[in-house]
Amino acid sequence: MIEMINKTTFAYSPFFLNNEAGFNNYTDSLKIIEKRLTDFFKENNQPYSGKKPHEIEARLNELSLGSIKGETLEGVAAELAEFVINDSINVHSPTCIGHLHCPTLIPAVAAEMIISTLNQSMDSWDQSSTATFIEERLIDWLCTQVGFSDKADGIFTSGGTQSNYMGLLLARDAYCKRVWDIDVQQHGLPTEAKKLRILCSEAAHFTVRKSAAQLGLGEQAVITVKTDSNHRLSIDELNRQLMILEEQDLLPFAVVATCGTTDFGSIDPLHELSAAALENGLWLHVDAAYGGAMILSRDFKELINGIEQADSITVDFHKLFYQPISCGAFLVSDRNSFQYIQHHADYLNPQEDEEEGMVHLVNKSIQTTRRFDALKLWMSLKVVGLDTFAEMIDYTCHLAREVAAKINKAEGFSVLNKNPELNAVVFRYNPEGKSDQLVNLLNKQIQQELLKSGRAFLAKTRFDGQVYLKMTLLNPMTKLEHIEEIIDEIRVLGEMFKMMEE
Repeated sequence: MIEMINKTTFAYSPFFLNNEAGFNNYTDSLKIIEKRLTDFFKENNQPYSGKKPHEIEARLNELSLGSIKGETLEGVAAELAEFVINDSINVHSPTCIGHLHCPTLIPAVAAEMIISTLNQSMDSWDQSSTATFIEERLIDWLCTQVGFSDKADGIFTSGGTQSNYMGLLLARDAYCKRVWDIDVQQHGLPTEAKKLRILCSEAAHFTVRKSAAQLGLGEQAVITVKTDSNHRLSIDELNRQLMILEEQDLLPFAVVATCGTTDFGSIDPLHELSAAALENGLWLHVDAAYGGAMILSRDFKELINGIEQADSITVDFHKLFYQPISCGAFLVSDRNSFQYIQHHADYLNPQEDEEEGMVHLVNKSIQTTRRFDALKLWMSLKVVGLDTFAEMIDYTCHLAREVAAKINKAEGFSVLNKNPELNAVVFRYNPEGKSDQLVNLLNKQIQQELLKSGRAFLAKTRFDGQVYLKMTLLNPMTKLEHIEEIIDEIRVLGEMFKMMEE
């Protein structure tokens, strides 16, 4: 049987077999896919084809999922272009300004090819070798950028959800060890854990609640704090909630500061939160998935002053660092915090390897198998350069301020965040004298029609029960002229839908 397998010649050489056929297939495959992608971008500057969900689903159901004898890559690529690529959301379009969903940098896309081809697994050194040290150096650089000391450490993650979970996991276990001398890894949560509480603003990311549920504390463990007029956590309200918790004999152990809320891009008062956390013995986790990119800004870096006082930080690179999904990092001010998630397996990361100087990054991660995503960021920083990163980020923040001012002056519109901190603008078409019910309906219809027509993709959200539109201006290729055209289109659509409803 082994001899037969060794003599087998595949009809198609699907691997790098160190032979001419394998190498040719690789280079030919790249050319075929490159052609399909460049054709798509040359022919499409709109954010979406406009097809409805059921139309796309019906079309995709026509495709077979596999073949018995194999098909040519040319044929499969043609199907891919027709059924998948052409109906994808075009995040590179300057009018794709809905979610925190960024265009990608070309060096990062090139890095993706290297990452996938080399297929390094970042759990153990003997599966990643050089990749381990690239990630370690980038983590050191990030820790320096946020202002952490040389005691700090971190790990690349899939993004904000995982990073926020890790911050609250370490916070919970550190509290249990400090207060009750209980090793949660070994003995589980004590009965008193039902009293544990996490504080965050009412605008904090949903993953704070999700993490509390997954950590066995329940969503009821999350105490939301009211925000001020700028949609930032109110320190007065935080202190009031802490007093209530004390009266109820409950045990706050962590406070989450949001550095860039999803809707408004608002940044909680980091210095005041740090002081409150220190005074009350709380772990301070800063969710800077969105706003963490301000470490590279020239004009707006002071917005995140105080982030260096955090115990842990979430940073996403698939937002304002313009990296392909997924790519994020979790940082801690004290590397000893990672002791709460360390496990040693003889076949993977035996303890003696550490003693001999072999670095196994799985010791700092809740993932085992993990991609070499650090390479994307490294190549981007090298090729694009820090100056250009600063220019791109600052441009989008300045643009948001211009856009907010322009919409605020426009007749029939209202803006919720007239002075955006980052680059999100929340507004709505708001004709005078119309009921909230009608205005909500009009804004829903406008958002759907813009997407269906393919002219623009804006997000919609709710605030105080009312429907608003949102522009998330991540793309440095978006110009004020694009926004002016969208506003004109919204006005036309609004008038049309208003007449239809009346």
